[in-house]
Amino acid sequence: MTLGCLRPTLLAAALALPIACAQAANYPDKPINIIVPFSPGGVTDVMARLVAEKLQDDLKVPVVVVNKPGAGTTIATNYVARSAPDGYTILMAASTFAVAPALYKEKAGYDPEKDFRPVSLLAAVPHLLVVAPGLPADNVASLVKFLKAGDGKQGNYSSSGPGTSNHLEGELFSTNAGVRPNHIPYRGSVPALSAIAAGEVNFMFVDVAAAKPFLEGGKVRALAVTTAKRSALLPELPTVGESGVVNFSATPWLGFVVPAKVPDQVVATLGGSLAKMAEDPKLKQRFYDMGLEPSFSQPAEFGSFMAQDRAKWDAVIQQAGIVTLE
Repeated sequence: MTLGCLRPTLLAAALALPIACAQAANYPDKPINIIVPFSPGGVTDVMARLVAEKLQDDLKVPVVVVNKPGAGTTIATNYVARSAPDGYTILMAASTFAVAPALYKEKAGYDPEKDFRPVSLLAAVPHLLVVAPGLPADNVASLVKFLKAGDGKQGNYSSSGPGTSNHLEGELFSTNAGVRPNHIPYRGSVPALSAIAAGEVNFMFVDVAAAKPFLEGGKVRALAVTTAKRSALLPELPTVGESGVVNFSATPWLGFVVPAKVPDQVVATLGGSLAKMAEDPKLKQRFYDMGLEPSFSQPAEFGSFMAQDRAKWDAVIQQAGIVTLE
């Protein structure tokens, strides 16, 4: 069969294939945009700019960070999903990337597995279980005992908003510990932590960076970390799991994903550049200073991790009946 016998759509595809292959072979030859689904100045934004600088040095093209906050990170995510699949638009995905479809249903507008392909995990974001300074709880077991008083209905916990990672962690903790504290949402981690410092709320799960000034000022106390293993950031703290709450572990994360049809060669180029960062001691220290654990990975490994994380939190959302207003 000659090209003249092909249907127009097949002809277009046949002609486009060599062009796409050539573009992938020359990648990158123009600026790359990293889309961050949060406002400038936060930990995710700062980390994205550090990574962008390293990518720019290695790939020899400008790498620009573009902030597109809003709608529970779905504005940025849909923007990237609908961008050209050429590797020049990358999403700095956070944990909410995988769980937004369960939280927002059709309003999310994308499927994490069908509309994207993984490039690399970049960092784990260990969370801490912190309590009010005056609470009669020196460890996780005594916190659970306190919360179980009054037929398990005593106490409350704060979060930075409905459907956020610290809200979901609170629900997982409540289920696995057999307690039923009230959830009190706030607009951000700082007001949620301030409520704990004021004694208005009993406990919270929160990232190390946000908790640090409150811990240093003695305004809250840390009892444990949420990760499956002890964190290098605070090795003296036990995990929630080893403290007696069976099957509890939670590790929020940050990583790179790109549109689903980005060529393998492009993903390999990006992944190879990111792998070099895993060997950069100065970059790794910058991550630690921000309360992050560097955790670079291969695409397949990252994809498997995200699928497991999505299934886990989808079950928590369904069991808790969490409904968001986004």
